Amino acid sequence: MGGCLSKPKPVEVKVELNLLDKEKEVDLMSPNGKASPFSECRLNGSLGHCSDEDTMTLRPHRKHRDYIEASVCHVKDLENGQMREVDLGAGRALLIKEHGEFFAMGHKCPHYGAPLVKGVLSKGHLRCPWHGACFNITTGDIEDFPGLDSLPTFEVRVEKEKVIIRANKQALQTQRRSKAMSKCSAVINSSTGFSHVLIIGSGPAGLVCAETLRQEGFTDRIVMCTMDKHLPYDRPKLSKCLESTAEQLQLRSSDFFQTYDIEILLEKEAVSVDVKTRTVTFRDGFKIEYRKLFIATGSRPKPLSYKGKDVGNVFHLRTPEDANSIATLASSKNAVIVGTSFIGMEVAAALTDKAHSVSVIGIEAVPFRKALGEKVGKALMKLFESNRVKFYMLNEVWEMRGHNGQLKEVVLKSGKVLRADVCVIGIGSSPATAFLKQSGVHMDSKGFIPVNKTMQTNIDGVFAGGDVVTFPLALRSNKKVNIPHWQMAHVHGRVAALSMMGKASDIKTVPYFWTAMFGKSIRYAGYGDGFDDVVIQGDLDELKFVAFYTKSEEVVAVASMNYDPIVSRVAEVFGSGKTIRKRDVETGDMSWLIDKSSQ
Repeated sequence: MGGCLSKPKPVEVKVELNLLDKEKEVDLMSPNGKASPFSECRLNGSLGHCSDEDTMTLRPHRKHRDYIEASVCHVKDLENGQMREVDLGAGRALLIKEHGEFFAMGHKCPHYGAPLVKGVLSKGHLRCPWHGACFNITTGDIEDFPGLDSLPTFEVRVEKEKVIIRANKQALQTQRRSKAMSKCSAVINSSTGFSHVLIIGSGPAGLVCAETLRQEGFTDRIVMCTMDKHLPYDRPKLSKCLESTAEQLQLRSSDFFQTYDIEILLEKEAVSVDVKTRTVTFRDGFKIEYRKLFIATGSRPKPLSYKGKDVGNVFHLRTPEDANSIATLASSKNAVIVGTSFIGMEVAAALTDKAHSVSVIGIEAVPFRKALGEKVGKALMKLFESNRVKFYMLNEVWEMRGHNGQLKEVVLKSGKVLRADVCVIGIGSSPATAFLKQSGVHMDSKGFIPVNKTMQTNIDGVFAGGDVVTFPLALRSNKKVNIPHWQMAHVHGRVAALSMMGKASDIKTVPYFWTAMFGKSIRYAGYGDGFDDVVIQGDLDELKFVAFYTKSEEVVAVASMNYDPIVSRVAEVFGSGKTIRKRDVETGDMSWLIDKSSQ
């Protein structure tokens, strides 16, 4: 199965689940687009009507030097529902045909640069093959996340059977576009202890909330407070690219926040909220009154109980400085990872080409078992073992031993002693909501904040999103769930902002998650909590597979490796409200994945 399904046969539609050739993917690109350019992508299908002369006929406008025109193909080269990456001379664009109309837009996803020609086209939007972001093919606007920016769109016309694109040269180079945003119209002293909207937390939920408010024309004061000492950055990269600096991971520049009057107060830890006076108090005594409050404080690492708490070089990965220190201390040394969470395993993978040895300690027999199932977990465990990672499963840490205050050994409860110069603890997390205990904001027994479909808490004017909430998931009949995914936090931020402005919007997204290790990525869509069976198509030993997670004969989630863009295709089916039955995926017949609405 390629990036776009070929035209179906007129009588019978049947698409076999064929394995894709290995595609070079740069999953560690920085979000600001400064990474190495991608190698050229193949055209979507072998259509053969477009000559080199037609493809490269350049017609620059003499009066508009910032624009370029090119005849890119014959009008019959694309069937409905097909896409093609085309070269305009000054850059590349994505040409799309849907319902007899042509559209042209940026060809790289603004999130991490995925080739959108390999994405999924459906009902007027295009879904990224890597991480599931969706873009409107008419406007280029981002409609589902992850990512902050939209795509540029270009004028398309047909003359004498030729498809001609007119594009802005700069847009062809940047391949991204920020939505129009308003500014603060009030004259406000930055020391004033009042903000119309106060956001606690600078992760994706908080950042998207602030940006959405400005995009929707909000012109009052917005203040974002964070415990971090850095501007918002791409936190998922910490465990995958340990040597990156905060500046390299930065999601928006300081100039961006200044331009759109989004105030950020760094190293500000909220310690209490008084919902009666609508006041937040911080550890340094500073107080801010608010009209609307958005709580997006994320999660805290779960503590590990062991002897030797005073020993140094033991980390919970939280900041770029943590990541940098781990990479430095592990260089040609012995690294120990405690826990088989996604973060812990990503760190283990990242250290294999730096450390002398990498050991992983887990309390279960197989890593990833709860999230991905035992079969997939065993296949991934073999991948790690083939890259020199040593596992000590069904085990726990008893003691950290040091010399001159620095870690030298990790002692397991089994009695095994591991040499260790640096240790990373990744045994899960809990919501960072302790400061709300006396606030009146309702929390459940685990510290999560229940919200409704507009991200509203039990208190009027107080909203919450991201890792700290349980929210109604439409995909599971509005069951209240907690999904601590980067993508989901973006959605929460947008829904909360719209709610604040009286533009209520439901949470209609399909949960989408990814992890990367040893240059390979796993995509995951849906909500598989409590799955009772896994249907595997492909070859686990070759790490070319798709796994369908089922519950009571219904497919509730899907994961894949080297099978793009099937996870994005399944996400489209989930998003349409259709039910996928277990029997639908057991045969290998994937005809139910075809979206005929774009043809």
